[in-house]
Amino acid sequence: MRVKSGPKAKNRRRKVLKLTEGMTGRKRNANKVAQEALDRAMNFNYRHRKQLKRNMRQTWVTRLTAASRARGLSYSQVIGALNKANISINRKMLADLAATDPQNFNAVLKAAGIQIA
Repeated sequence: MRVKSGPKAKNRRRKVLKLTEGMTGRKRNANKVAQEALDRAMNFNYRHRKQLKRNMRQTWVTRLTAASRARGLSYSQVIGALNKANISINRKMLADLAATDPQNFNAVLKAAGIQIA
């Protein structure tokens, strides 16, 4: 006797179509095309979540480099001095300090034993 999946298959298809709601053309209303579009979109989503982390760190390092250069130092000198002084503050917080609160950034550098030019 043949058994159809019934509600399970219907729910699975409905879930896919719900996720492809904002897409154009057959991608939003044809099951097979929608599934392919959803697989592709989910792969891009996964990849870009990883890339975002890289891009943000790159941005923080760039900001720290600019702040360091303004004080006559290089980025590696600042990070090296912070590590040597056992000051564990992440690049995100350092970049935020450098951009919004230069006095406290200078204080952190002085605590690390860096002479600011």
